[in-house]
Amino acid sequence: MSISFDRIVIVGGGTAGWMAAAALATGLRGRSTVEVVESEEIGIVGVGEATFPSIRNYNRMVGIDEAEFLRATNGTYKLGIQFCDWRVKGEHYFHTFGDFGQLGGPYALWGQYRRLAGAAPGAFGEQCLPTVMAMQGRFVAADDKAPYNYAYHFDASLYAGFLRDLALKRGARRTEGRIVEVNRRPDGGVRSVKLADGRELAADLFIDCSGFGSLLLGKTLDEPFVDFSRWLPVDRAWACPCERTASELTPYTRSTALEGGWAWRIPLRNRTGHGHVFSTRYIDEERAREQLMQQLDGAPLAEPRLLRFTTGHRARFWVHNVVAIGLSSGFLEPLESTSIFLIQSGISRLMTLLTAGQPLDEQSVTHFNTGAVSQFARIRDFIVLHYCLTARRDSALWRDMAAMELPETLAFKIEAWRRFGVLHMYDEEGFDATSWLAIHAGMGHWPERADPVLQELPLDEALQALTGRRDAVAAAVARLPAHHTYLDQVLG
Repeated sequence: MSISFDRIVIVGGGTAGWMAAAALATGLRGRSTVEVVESEEIGIVGVGEATFPSIRNYNRMVGIDEAEFLRATNGTYKLGIQFCDWRVKGEHYFHTFGDFGQLGGPYALWGQYRRLAGAAPGAFGEQCLPTVMAMQGRFVAADDKAPYNYAYHFDASLYAGFLRDLALKRGARRTEGRIVEVNRRPDGGVRSVKLADGRELAADLFIDCSGFGSLLLGKTLDEPFVDFSRWLPVDRAWACPCERTASELTPYTRSTALEGGWAWRIPLRNRTGHGHVFSTRYIDEERAREQLMQQLDGAPLAEPRLLRFTTGHRARFWVHNVVAIGLSSGFLEPLESTSIFLIQSGISRLMTLLTAGQPLDEQSVTHFNTGAVSQFARIRDFIVLHYCLTARRDSALWRDMAAMELPETLAFKIEAWRRFGVLHMYDEEGFDATSWLAIHAGMGHWPERADPVLQELPLDEALQALTGRRDAVAAAVARLPAHHTYLDQVLG
């Protein structure tokens, strides 16, 4: 099999469709026609307002100016996620985009912190610069050589519109219309899509960005769905924006564990996004809605919107001449803000193949699918980690999550950490070892025994190192501007 790509049609707009179009129009530089077909009659999900640091790489790749982007999307900065009540009620911890120093050897700060136990200076998070920045509401952008990264909060619908304008300026085309029929090729692939007004769009390559409906990959090609709900049982989300009430903008997302799921809080410049992700096995929709409304820190700006989903992914992401990007390929609950990251990852895999200067063959497609499937599994494991380490037993959800049988890959990782303090990493990881450490430490899950090499550093020197780093971090943060002040400076 050999696939050409002289003509590419993207089915569906939204964040996934226009991220794909902007990347293709920029990267292919006119070598292929890129056309997006979308309908104003069909809404977009548009609630993925928190992101992962890789979004900065995408924006740079397509040449987006940060200040312009933030203005257009009501964006703010994000240093990580605060998790409240996940281990037990009343406790919180922070998943940082920074680091905790060395992860191995006698100077591994986490190891010495654990070794010192009650004698350790302050909370573990005080060893991390962006964690302290976030908790104090301060921010300054760092370059790629700094010891921390950052992401954004933004309005996903506005981001899609921003990218649409950019893609169209770079040669992409937009066709308004509702698809009513998909025509197949003799080999099983897609030949064309037919619109309600009778127009027909043919292409060499179709990119399915049709959302949960998965019009091409799911409905037309009938690609099987791999269900993750045995490990991630959440299947609904209420979303509701509210008025901004605080003058300061917190530079982090907040996730609060509730009876049958968890609630998000995402601060934008013009409003605050709230949502409740939950499982109907453990709580009914109306009670979940009530719990969401109790989380709002301002007057609601709209009626809550209900989203229904199943966690998991299609068995293959690329079949014949159809590639699924975004929700049409699968969905992992938004606990770690990975939806847009997975869109970007799919686009990056696709662009690597399309710009290689060689015809695509069966091996290329197989490699694409293998990598995408593995990445979903790795991120699934990371999300499950947040649940399975809980000490909560106050509702059925948390009791079941603490007792469930884990995916084999996650069980091995947890065992390696618990027994030996090893942060084992696979290929296609979505999160690095520092992220895994942040969750283990935040959930109070430490190794059963210390690495003997830690004893090579005398206890008084270990205490001095930890105290010195904590004090240096505190002094550095004290000089930084408040998040909203810095944002105002950037936006002019």
